[in-house]
Amino acid sequence: MKFIINGAKLHSAMQSISGVISTNNAIPIVENFLLTLEDNSIEITGCDLETMATVKIELDSYEAGDVNKVLVPAKLLDELVSSLSSMPLNIKVNDDTLAVEISAGEGKYTIAGLSADNYPKMMEVEDPQTMTLPSTIIVNAISKTSFATGTDELRPQMTGIYCEQMPDGITFVATDAHKLVRYRCEECKSDEEVKFILPKKPLTLVSKILSSFNEELEVNTNFNYNNVSFTFANYKIVSRLIEGKYPNYDAAIPKNNPNKLIIDRQMFLSSVKRAAILTNKSTQQIHLKLTENQLIVSADDIDYENKAEEPLNCSYDGEEMEIGFNAKYLQEMLNNIDTINILFEMSQPNRAGIIHPYDETAEANLEDILMLIMPVTLMN
Repeated sequence: MKFIINGAKLHSAMQSISGVISTNNAIPIVENFLLTLEDNSIEITGCDLETMATVKIELDSYEAGDVNKVLVPAKLLDELVSSLSSMPLNIKVNDDTLAVEISAGEGKYTIAGLSADNYPKMMEVEDPQTMTLPSTIIVNAISKTSFATGTDELRPQMTGIYCEQMPDGITFVATDAHKLVRYRCEECKSDEEVKFILPKKPLTLVSKILSSFNEELEVNTNFNYNNVSFTFANYKIVSRLIEGKYPNYDAAIPKNNPNKLIIDRQMFLSSVKRAAILTNKSTQQIHLKLTENQLIVSADDIDYENKAEEPLNCSYDGEEMEIGFNAKYLQEMLNNIDTINILFEMSQPNRAGIIHPYDETAEANLEDILMLIMPVTLMN
Protein backbone atom coordinates (compact mmCIF):
# COMPACT_ATOMS: atom_id res chain seq x y z
CA MET A 1 0.00 0.00 0.00
CA LYS A 2 1.01 3.62 -0.58
CA PHE A 3 -0.37 6.89 0.67
CA ILE A 4 0.55 10.54 1.16
CA ILE A 5 -0.29 12.24 4.43
CA ASN A 6 0.52 15.46 6.23
CA GLY A 7 3.17 14.78 8.88
CA ALA A 8 1.56 17.01 11.51
CA LYS A 9 -1.84 15.35 11.02
CA LEU A 10 -0.33 11.87 11.34
CA HIS A 11 1.68 12.81 14.42
CA SER A 12 -1.34 14.40 16.11
CA ALA A 13 -3.45 11.29 15.47
CA MET A 14 -0.82 8.94 16.86
CA GLN A 15 -0.25 11.12 19.91
CA SER A 16 -3.96 11.20 20.70
CA ILE A 17 -4.17 7.42 21.16
CA SER A 18 -0.59 6.66 22.25
CA GLY A 19 -1.65 6.64 25.91
CA VAL A 20 -3.32 3.28 25.40
CA ILE A 21 -0.04 1.57 24.54
CA SER A 22 1.88 0.07 27.47
CA THR A 23 5.65 -0.33 27.32
CA ASN A 24 7.37 -3.39 28.80
CA ASN A 25 4.25 -5.38 28.03
CA ALA A 26 4.37 -9.14 28.43
CA ILE A 27 3.04 -9.38 24.87
CA PRO A 28 5.38 -7.32 22.65
CA ILE A 29 2.96 -7.22 19.72
CA VAL A 30 0.85 -4.56 21.47
CA GLU A 31 3.82 -2.17 21.53
CA ASN A 32 3.03 -1.51 17.86
CA PHE A 33 0.57 0.67 16.00
CA LEU A 34 -1.64 -1.17 13.52
CA LEU A 35 -1.94 0.79 10.27
CA THR A 36 -4.89 -0.23 8.08
CA LEU A 37 -5.68 1.27 4.68
CA GLU A 38 -9.44 1.47 4.19
CA ASP A 39 -10.79 3.12 1.03
CA ASN A 40 -9.62 6.72 1.25
CA SER A 41 -8.46 6.65 4.90
CA ILE A 42 -5.72 5.24 7.07
CA GLU A 43 -6.85 3.79 10.39
CA ILE A 44 -4.37 3.79 13.29
CA THR A 45 -4.99 1.37 16.16
CA GLY A 46 -3.32 0.96 19.54
CA CYS A 47 -4.20 -1.43 22.34
CA ASP A 48 -3.06 -2.95 25.65
CA LEU A 49 -5.34 -6.05 25.59
CA GLU A 50 -7.85 -4.37 27.93
CA THR A 51 -8.45 -1.24 25.84
CA MET A 52 -8.33 -0.60 22.10
CA ALA A 53 -8.36 2.83 20.44
CA THR A 54 -8.62 3.70 16.75
CA VAL A 55 -8.47 6.96 14.82
CA LYS A 56 -9.14 7.42 11.10
CA ILE A 57 -7.51 10.02 8.87
CA GLU A 58 -8.77 10.80 5.37
CA LEU A 59 -6.18 10.66 2.60
CA ASP A 60 -5.87 12.78 -0.53
CA SER A 61 -3.77 10.20 -2.34
CA TYR A 62 -3.51 6.45 -1.80
CA GLU A 63 -2.95 3.17 -3.61
CA ALA A 64 -4.00 -0.21 -2.28
CA GLY A 65 -1.62 -3.16 -2.47
CA ASP A 66 -1.62 -6.86 -1.72
CA VAL A 67 -0.98 -6.03 1.95
CA ASN A 68 -3.08 -3.23 3.42
CA LYS A 69 -2.35 -3.85 7.11
CA VAL A 70 0.97 -3.60 8.89
CA LEU A 71 2.31 -3.31 12.44
CA VAL A 72 4.88 -0.60 13.12
CA PRO A 73 6.77 -0.06 16.41
CA ALA A 74 4.78 2.77 18.01
CA LYS A 75 7.69 4.55 19.71
CA LEU A 76 9.91 4.51 16.62
CA LEU A 77 7.17 5.69 14.29
CA ASP A 78 6.03 8.44 16.65
CA GLU A 79 9.56 9.81 17.16
CA LEU A 80 10.33 9.76 13.44
CA VAL A 81 7.06 11.36 12.34
CA SER A 82 7.43 13.98 15.08
CA SER A 83 10.73 15.09 13.54
CA LEU A 84 9.08 15.26 10.10
CA SER A 85 5.80 16.81 11.15
CA SER A 86 6.25 19.94 9.04
CA MET A 87 6.37 17.94 5.77
CA PRO A 88 4.07 15.83 3.63
CA LEU A 89 5.02 12.18 4.02
CA ASN A 90 5.06 9.57 1.26
CA ILE A 91 4.57 6.20 2.97
CA LYS A 92 4.90 2.87 1.23
CA VAL A 93 4.64 -0.64 2.70
CA ASN A 94 6.56 -3.34 0.84
CA ASP A 95 4.19 -6.22 0.13
CA ASP A 96 6.96 -8.81 0.48
CA THR A 97 9.11 -7.61 3.39
CA LEU A 98 6.53 -5.37 5.16
CA ALA A 99 9.21 -2.68 5.42
CA VAL A 100 7.62 0.74 5.97
CA GLU A 101 9.39 3.25 3.74
CA ILE A 102 8.86 6.94 4.54
CA SER A 103 10.00 9.69 2.17
CA ALA A 104 9.98 13.34 3.26
CA GLY A 105 11.80 16.07 1.36
CA GLU A 106 15.20 14.67 0.43
CA GLY A 107 15.16 12.09 3.23
CA LYS A 108 14.22 8.44 3.05
CA TYR A 109 13.65 6.30 6.13
CA THR A 110 12.76 2.64 6.62
CA ILE A 111 11.20 0.96 9.64
CA ALA A 112 10.81 -2.81 9.81
CA GLY A 113 7.12 -3.69 9.83
CA LEU A 114 5.43 -6.82 11.16
CA SER A 115 2.52 -8.95 10.01
CA ALA A 116 -0.83 -7.94 11.48
CA ASP A 117 -2.14 -11.52 11.54
CA ASN A 118 -1.66 -12.02 15.28
CA TYR A 119 -2.70 -8.55 16.40
CA PRO A 120 -5.69 -8.58 18.80
CA LYS A 121 -9.07 -8.21 17.10
CA MET A 122 -11.29 -5.28 17.92
CA MET A 123 -13.47 -6.13 20.91
CA GLU A 124 -17.13 -6.30 20.00
CA VAL A 125 -19.99 -5.01 22.15
CA GLU A 126 -22.68 -7.57 21.40
CA ASP A 127 -26.37 -6.85 22.08
CA PRO A 128 -25.49 -3.45 23.49
CA GLN A 129 -27.45 -0.89 25.40
CA THR A 130 -26.84 2.61 24.10
CA MET A 131 -26.43 6.09 25.57
CA THR A 132 -25.68 9.30 23.71
CA LEU A 133 -23.96 11.89 25.91
CA PRO A 134 -22.66 15.41 25.21
CA SER A 135 -18.88 15.56 25.27
CA THR A 136 -18.84 18.32 27.90
CA ILE A 137 -20.73 16.10 30.35
CA ILE A 138 -18.27 13.24 29.85
CA VAL A 139 -15.21 15.48 30.17
CA ASN A 140 -16.55 17.18 33.30
CA ALA A 141 -17.59 13.89 34.90
CA ILE A 142 -14.20 12.29 34.30
CA SER A 143 -12.12 15.30 35.33
CA LYS A 144 -14.13 15.82 38.54
CA THR A 145 -14.06 12.18 39.66
CA SER A 146 -10.97 10.38 38.32
CA PHE A 147 -8.59 11.76 40.97
CA ALA A 148 -10.63 9.99 43.68
CA THR A 149 -10.27 6.46 42.27
CA GLY A 150 -8.37 3.86 44.26
CA THR A 151 -5.17 2.04 43.30
CA ASP A 152 -5.54 -1.15 45.34
CA GLU A 153 -5.60 -4.07 42.90
CA LEU A 154 -7.18 -6.24 45.61
CA ARG A 155 -10.27 -4.03 45.30
CA PRO A 156 -10.51 -3.60 41.52
CA GLN A 157 -14.02 -2.14 41.61
CA MET A 158 -12.68 0.94 43.40
CA THR A 159 -9.98 1.54 40.77
CA GLY A 160 -12.67 2.55 38.28
CA ILE A 161 -15.47 5.08 37.95
CA TYR A 162 -18.99 3.88 38.67
CA CYS A 163 -21.67 4.99 36.20
CA GLU A 164 -25.33 4.88 37.12
CA GLN A 165 -28.00 6.08 34.68
CA MET A 166 -31.46 6.54 36.17
CA PRO A 167 -34.72 8.21 35.09
CA ASP A 168 -33.72 11.38 36.97
CA GLY A 169 -30.23 11.69 35.44
CA ILE A 170 -26.77 10.18 35.26
CA THR A 171 -24.32 9.77 38.14
CA PHE A 172 -20.56 9.13 38.15
CA VAL A 173 -18.83 8.08 41.38
CA ALA A 174 -15.21 7.46 42.37
CA THR A 175 -13.81 6.56 45.78
CA ASP A 176 -10.71 5.09 47.43
CA ALA A 177 -12.36 4.87 50.89
CA HIS A 178 -10.54 8.03 52.06
CA LYS A 179 -12.28 10.38 49.66
CA LEU A 180 -15.33 10.14 47.43
CA VAL A 181 -16.66 12.24 44.56
CA ARG A 182 -20.19 12.05 43.17
CA TYR A 183 -21.01 13.89 39.94
CA ARG A 184 -24.65 14.07 38.85
CA CYS A 185 -26.22 15.58 35.76
CA GLU A 186 -29.98 15.84 35.39
CA GLU A 187 -29.69 16.63 31.68
CA CYS A 188 -28.93 13.01 30.71
CA LYS A 189 -32.07 11.06 31.59
CA SER A 190 -33.05 7.54 30.61
CA ASP A 191 -36.11 5.36 31.06
CA GLU A 192 -33.83 2.38 31.70
CA GLU A 193 -31.68 1.89 34.80
CA VAL A 194 -28.06 1.17 33.89
CA LYS A 195 -25.09 0.49 36.22
CA PHE A 196 -21.48 -0.43 35.37
CA ILE A 197 -17.89 0.28 36.41
CA LEU A 198 -15.59 1.98 33.88
CA PRO A 199 -11.80 1.56 34.01
CA LYS A 200 -9.91 4.79 34.63
CA LYS A 201 -7.35 4.43 31.82
CA PRO A 202 -9.72 4.45 28.82
CA LEU A 203 -11.83 7.17 30.43
CA THR A 204 -8.74 9.37 30.82
CA LEU A 205 -7.97 8.73 27.15
CA VAL A 206 -11.53 9.61 26.09
CA SER A 207 -11.46 12.80 28.16
CA LYS A 208 -8.10 13.88 26.74
CA ILE A 209 -9.24 13.38 23.13
CA LEU A 210 -12.60 15.09 23.65
CA SER A 211 -10.88 18.05 25.32
CA SER A 212 -8.81 18.58 22.17
CA PHE A 213 -11.94 19.47 20.17
CA ASN A 214 -13.16 23.07 20.19
CA GLU A 215 -16.77 22.06 19.70
CA GLU A 216 -19.47 20.07 21.43
CA LEU A 217 -19.63 16.47 20.22
CA GLU A 218 -22.14 13.70 20.68
CA VAL A 219 -20.54 10.59 22.11
CA ASN A 220 -22.28 7.31 21.34
CA THR A 221 -21.72 4.90 24.20
CA ASN A 222 -22.51 1.22 23.69
CA PHE A 223 -22.13 -1.31 26.49
CA ASN A 224 -23.07 -4.75 27.71
CA TYR A 225 -22.01 -6.76 30.76
CA ASN A 226 -18.43 -7.09 29.53
CA ASN A 227 -17.39 -4.21 27.29
CA VAL A 228 -18.02 -0.54 26.58
CA SER A 229 -17.30 1.53 23.47
CA PHE A 230 -17.14 5.29 22.89
CA THR A 231 -17.58 6.50 19.30
CA PHE A 232 -17.26 10.14 18.26
CA ALA A 233 -15.83 12.11 15.32
CA ASN A 234 -13.14 9.87 13.80
CA TYR A 235 -12.40 7.94 17.01
CA LYS A 236 -13.51 4.69 18.60
CA ILE A 237 -12.34 3.48 22.03
CA VAL A 238 -13.39 0.05 23.28
CA SER A 239 -12.61 -1.31 26.74
CA ARG A 240 -13.49 -4.13 29.08
CA LEU A 241 -15.64 -3.16 32.04
CA ILE A 242 -14.56 -3.89 35.61
CA GLU A 243 -16.42 -6.86 37.02
CA GLY A 244 -18.00 -6.95 40.44
CA LYS A 245 -20.33 -4.89 42.59
CA TYR A 246 -19.53 -1.29 43.47
CA PRO A 247 -19.64 -0.32 47.18
CA ASN A 248 -22.83 1.29 48.47
CA TYR A 249 -21.44 4.80 48.19
CA ASP A 250 -24.68 6.50 49.23
CA ALA A 251 -24.51 4.90 52.69
CA ALA A 252 -21.12 6.58 53.28
CA ILE A 253 -22.48 10.11 52.73
CA PRO A 254 -23.65 11.68 56.01
CA LYS A 255 -27.09 13.23 55.57
CA ASN A 256 -27.22 15.57 58.58
CA ASN A 257 -24.42 18.16 58.54
CA PRO A 258 -25.46 21.21 60.59
CA ASN A 259 -22.06 22.96 60.63
CA LYS A 260 -21.67 24.94 57.41
CA LEU A 261 -18.58 26.82 56.25
CA ILE A 262 -18.62 29.11 53.20
CA ILE A 263 -15.18 30.32 52.16
CA ASP A 264 -13.23 31.60 49.18
CA ARG A 265 -11.88 28.47 47.46
CA GLN A 266 -8.57 29.89 46.25
CA MET A 267 -7.80 31.56 49.59
CA PHE A 268 -8.53 28.30 51.42
CA LEU A 269 -6.49 26.25 48.93
CA SER A 270 -3.48 28.56 49.22
CA SER A 271 -3.58 28.38 53.01
CA VAL A 272 -3.80 24.58 52.96
CA LYS A 273 -0.82 24.41 50.58
CA ARG A 274 1.29 26.57 52.89
CA ALA A 275 0.32 24.61 55.98
CA ALA A 276 1.02 21.32 54.16
CA ILE A 277 4.68 22.29 53.80
CA LEU A 278 5.09 22.02 57.57
CA THR A 279 2.94 18.94 58.22
CA ASN A 280 4.27 15.63 59.42
CA LYS A 281 5.23 13.92 56.15
CA SER A 282 3.80 10.56 57.18
CA THR A 283 0.36 11.83 58.24
CA GLN A 284 0.09 15.04 56.13
CA GLN A 285 -2.42 16.17 58.71
CA ILE A 286 -3.75 19.71 58.96
CA HIS A 287 -6.12 21.11 61.59
CA LEU A 288 -9.17 23.27 60.93
CA LYS A 289 -10.49 25.25 63.90
CA LEU A 290 -13.90 26.76 63.21
CA THR A 291 -15.39 29.68 65.07
CA GLU A 292 -17.88 32.37 64.04
CA ASN A 293 -16.59 34.06 60.84
CA GLN A 294 -13.09 32.66 61.27
CA LEU A 295 -11.27 29.54 60.17
CA ILE A 296 -7.81 28.82 61.57
CA VAL A 297 -5.74 26.49 59.39
CA SER A 298 -2.80 24.95 61.26
CA ALA A 299 -0.22 22.20 61.06
CA ASP A 300 2.20 20.82 63.61
CA ASP A 301 5.13 18.45 63.07
CA ILE A 302 6.36 17.71 66.60
CA ASP A 303 9.25 15.57 65.33
CA TYR A 304 10.97 18.66 63.88
CA GLU A 305 9.16 21.37 65.86
CA ASN A 306 7.64 22.80 62.70
CA LYS A 307 4.39 24.75 63.00
CA ALA A 308 1.99 26.71 60.82
CA GLU A 309 -1.08 28.72 61.75
CA GLU A 310 -3.12 31.04 59.58
CA PRO A 311 -6.52 32.67 60.29
CA LEU A 312 -8.94 33.13 57.38
CA ASN A 313 -12.12 35.16 57.11
CA CYS A 314 -15.17 33.06 56.30
CA SER A 315 -18.85 32.61 56.90
CA TYR A 316 -19.48 29.85 59.43
CA ASP A 317 -22.79 28.73 60.84
CA GLY A 318 -22.50 26.03 63.48
CA GLU A 319 -20.87 24.98 66.71
CA GLU A 320 -17.21 25.71 67.38
CA MET A 321 -15.20 22.67 66.44
CA GLU A 322 -11.75 21.44 65.48
CA ILE A 323 -11.28 18.74 62.85
CA GLY A 324 -8.32 17.21 61.03
CA PHE A 325 -7.92 16.24 57.37
CA ASN A 326 -5.24 14.89 55.06
CA ALA A 327 -3.78 17.97 53.36
CA LYS A 328 -3.15 16.18 50.05
CA TYR A 329 -6.73 14.94 49.73
CA LEU A 330 -8.13 18.35 50.65
CA GLN A 331 -5.94 20.05 48.02
CA GLU A 332 -7.07 17.59 45.35
CA MET A 333 -10.69 18.41 46.03
CA LEU A 334 -10.24 22.17 46.10
CA ASN A 335 -8.26 21.98 42.85
CA ASN A 336 -11.17 20.23 41.14
CA ILE A 337 -13.84 22.82 41.94
CA ASP A 338 -14.43 25.76 39.61
CA THR A 339 -16.54 28.15 41.69
CA ILE A 340 -15.11 31.12 43.58
CA ASN A 341 -16.52 29.87 46.90
CA ILE A 342 -17.11 26.44 48.38
CA LEU A 343 -19.59 25.12 50.92
CA PHE A 344 -17.99 22.78 53.46
CA GLU A 345 -20.53 20.85 55.55
CA MET A 346 -19.55 18.97 58.72
CA SER A 347 -21.23 17.36 61.71
CA GLN A 348 -18.61 16.02 64.15
CA PRO A 349 -14.79 15.76 64.22
CA ASN A 350 -14.98 12.00 63.64
CA ARG A 351 -17.38 12.11 60.70
CA ALA A 352 -16.78 12.86 57.02
CA GLY A 353 -16.88 16.39 55.69
CA ILE A 354 -18.81 17.26 52.52
CA ILE A 355 -17.60 19.85 50.00
CA HIS A 356 -19.82 21.44 47.35
CA PRO A 357 -19.20 24.18 44.78
CA TYR A 358 -21.03 27.28 46.01
CA ASP A 359 -22.42 30.22 44.09
CA GLU A 360 -25.42 31.88 45.67
CA THR A 361 -26.02 34.08 42.62
CA ALA A 362 -26.09 31.22 40.12
CA GLU A 363 -29.30 29.95 38.63
CA ALA A 364 -30.24 26.29 39.07
CA ASN A 365 -27.38 24.15 37.81
CA LEU A 366 -27.94 20.83 36.07
CA GLU A 367 -24.62 19.60 37.49
CA ASP A 368 -24.45 18.43 41.10
CA ILE A 369 -20.98 17.79 42.53
CA LEU A 370 -20.40 16.35 46.00
CA MET A 371 -16.94 15.64 47.42
CA LEU A 372 -16.55 13.64 50.62
CA ILE A 373 -13.35 13.60 52.67
CA MET A 374 -12.78 11.40 55.71
CA PRO A 375 -11.32 13.09 58.81
CA VAL A 376 -8.14 12.04 60.56
CA THR A 377 -7.63 11.78 64.30
CA LEU A 378 -6.19 14.99 65.67
CA MET A 379 -2.68 14.60 67.08
CA ASN A 380 -1.67 16.72 70.03
